[in-house]
Amino acid sequence: MKTEKLDLAKEDKAYYTARTAPELIEFDELPYLAIEGTGEPAGKEFTNKVGTLYSLAYGVKNQCKKENKDFVVAKLEGLWWVETDKPALEVPREEWKWKLLIRLPHFVTSESVATAKEEVLRKKGLDLVKEMEFEKITEASCVQIMHIGPYATEPETIAKMKKFMKENNLVENGLHHEIYLSDPTKTAPEKMQTILRQPVKKEGGK
Repeated sequence: MKTEKLDLAKEDKAYYTARTAPELIEFDELPYLAIEGTGEPAGKEFTNKVGTLYSLAYGVKNQCKKENKDFVVAKLEGLWWVETDKPALEVPREEWKWKLLIRLPHFVTSESVATAKEEVLRKKGLDLVKEMEFEKITEASCVQIMHIGPYATEPETIAKMKKFMKENNLVENGLHHEIYLSDPTKTAPEKMQTILRQPVKKEGGK
């Protein structure tokens, strides 16, 4: 009997869709594969860690298939920050901090991830897999928006988010989050779709 394949993009449309105007939305605790790094997007470290993250994601998928569970490997995501009081866009790209994420179904266990890490290390020799973590993240209240266009024009969209936050007495309560819905190697820059998400709380609140 063929195992039904879970596609999170279809199963949880609220997570993988956004409007082109800012909105407030809530998220529960969710599981991810995660790895941190420093440097410009598409730099050597970034590229190597993306590749290893996907190798592990497919390794986890294979482990789950042995348990008669299957899923579509989800889109790449990233949390971004800088370790300075300066605005991120004023900080050199080589100093940017990031945590790359691939969301996992709820049925994935830490044991499945640990086994997959051993398999990837044994079969592919990717030492970077040792740095990868199985992590659960709760962002709760978030302001989000769909950014359409190249990554370079994101500041214009982020400005809309900040205006919405100010108008609604909201302040940042977590890291800037991006979900990459488009493949930059297959999509024209002006048609790229990226969900921008910012965890928030009421100003003066917890």
